[in-house]
Amino acid sequence: MTGQKLVPTKPATTKPVEPWRQRLIRSLLYGRNVDRAAKARARVGFAMLAFAGIYAIIGGRLIMFTINGDTHSARRAAAQDAIATARPDITDRNGEILATDVKAPSLFGEPRRIIDKDEAIELLTATLPDLDTGEVRDRLSVRKGFVWLKREISPQQQQEIHRLGIPGIGFLRENKRVYPTGAEVAHLIGLVNIDNQGIAGMEKWLDTNGLADLHRAGFATDRLQRPVELSVDLRVEHALRDELLKAKEKFHAKAASGLVSNVKTGEIVALVSVPDFDPNNPKEAHDPDRINRLTTGVYEMGSTFKAFTLAMALDTGKYDLNSLWDARGPLHYGKFAIHDDEPKGRFLNMREVFTFSSNVGAARIALSQGVEAHKAFLRKMGQLERLRTELPESASPILPKRWSELNTITIAFGHGVAVAPLQAVMGIDALVNGGYLIPPTFLKRTEQEAMQVAKRVIKPETSEKMRFLMRLNAEIGTARKADVKGYYIGGKTGTAEKVINGRYAKKRVLTAFTAILPADHPQYQLLIMLDEPQSLKETYGFITSGWNAVPTGGAVIARIAPILGIEPRFDLPPSDRLILAASRGTQ
Repeated sequence: MTGQKLVPTKPATTKPVEPWRQRLIRSLLYGRNVDRAAKARARVGFAMLAFAGIYAIIGGRLIMFTINGDTHSARRAAAQDAIATARPDITDRNGEILATDVKAPSLFGEPRRIIDKDEAIELLTATLPDLDTGEVRDRLSVRKGFVWLKREISPQQQQEIHRLGIPGIGFLRENKRVYPTGAEVAHLIGLVNIDNQGIAGMEKWLDTNGLADLHRAGFATDRLQRPVELSVDLRVEHALRDELLKAKEKFHAKAASGLVSNVKTGEIVALVSVPDFDPNNPKEAHDPDRINRLTTGVYEMGSTFKAFTLAMALDTGKYDLNSLWDARGPLHYGKFAIHDDEPKGRFLNMREVFTFSSNVGAARIALSQGVEAHKAFLRKMGQLERLRTELPESASPILPKRWSELNTITIAFGHGVAVAPLQAVMGIDALVNGGYLIPPTFLKRTEQEAMQVAKRVIKPETSEKMRFLMRLNAEIGTARKADVKGYYIGGKTGTAEKVINGRYAKKRVLTAFTAILPADHPQYQLLIMLDEPQSLKETYGFITSGWNAVPTGGAVIARIAPILGIEPRFDLPPSDRLILAASRGTQ
């Protein structure tokens, strides 16, 4: 058509094709045909949800830090649970405290909170000169929240450090073990380490018999623990230790030791081994000269072993106190010759073998029984196996690798077998208490409780004869210097030459004296041992037991007998009329 104006038209725009992956994501997130407003609201909601999640994570972490964070109170609780745990008091049989806990401050640091470590180290080492600067620096340089700097400081040191006001330095009150009696019962009580854990003596026994388990279970608190009562009597312990120290000094002995046992219960009433140590100063305990010679050491007990030899023969019923043994001269065995210190040159009966302490007589008695019977009897008396008591420290006896007749000869008079002295005491108790072998104990025990663990090892008649022999020895034999008037004691002496470089040394001896009181109805046994005593002018050059261990035993008996409740009796008949008359079948 003419005159009609043609308007150009825009070319149609084509919508770009959306990739299929975006279409899929948009469809899943928003659905189909969703407008822009809905799309924006969805984005805002998603952002809010993300921020809420982040804040929730932060809040949860804050709560965890609050509960388990490295706070002072949390560290305090953890530290107190882990170290210096509470221990029960230990008392003697009369309730006297031998070991107890006190509270003592300890110094700690929090390396993360310390601002100026150099200044802190300088101030602390100036106040506590025994602190090692390098060690303190190493401890404060770690990334820990808690480190110990010094355990068990004094209250005065605590005050001085507190005045310094060092950030990140604090104190915890710990349980510290103290021993009010010092060295009096050191070897019996033992000691603890810096964490208040027992490492020796009865302290270690406590931990190995349930205390450590109670701590781990959280039940061993100060209020839940009852005191542990021991069998020891502190009064007797003090008297025994005092006399042993005097004897050690007087006779210039290398060491001295002794114990008192109740022959009817097996209770150890006193135990002393000097040199000893103060458990309040644990460093002393590491000195090898300060060992407990009564349980840790083993020794040839010398003529005290003759008591076992005679009891063995008497218990067979084949021999009595009048049986004769040839002691006219030395006993020859191969290239060896056994001599008596004071030879009589004649036959000796059982009484004389004991009171004259005849080596030849004892050897012939043992040979009459035979090697196997000898071994069996000593094993029955508890002398050939390690003795176990509450004290962890104990040693096994030293026995011959091949037990021959020659061994039986020497063991008959106390050479060739080395036992712990407490072991020998247990055996002697059985010889005089009616014939019952009772395991020793350091805890209180009644006679009824003792009989539940006792074992009969010899006849009652044999025990009567042994009591007679020991009393006779105090009347006319080698134990005369210990016969304290009024207490009717019995005893046996022993002097054993020590083995030095594989040979017996005549001038270096171990002297021993075992006493029972009263001899007619024994209640207690006393053992005295002196290691390498020296001769004095008053001993006329002699170093045998009768000149040193025996008078020491007499001094101890005079002090402890009244404490033990033994009433003195005077004008008593001699042993053959008071003791021997009670033994049936002996003429």
